[in-house]
Amino acid sequence: MTINERKNSIIGMEFDRYIREHPDFIEKLPQNAHIGLLMSEDAEFNKWSTNLAHKQAEKNQKIVLVTIKEMAPAHSRIKNMDFEIASS
Repeated sequence: MTINERKNSIIGMEFDRYIREHPDFIEKLPQNAHIGLLMSEDAEFNKWSTNLAHKQAEKNQKIVLVTIKEMAPAHSRIKNMDFEIASS
């Protein structure tokens, strides 16, 4: 997996979470549109992602390029944890 594929996967998961929490956002987009995700200040990724969106979109399908302007720092969702030391 390339670095851009990895970024796209992570950003895609975050986008899915965002639209579940903000369903009004997705309602503003054209139905059946192909969504390409961009990151502000990442020209190399944006070029790659735009090309991918154009390759993956079906004929006559609208392409919507969504720019992620800011992301909160990643954090663990684990609430509690424990461990044990296994004997050898």
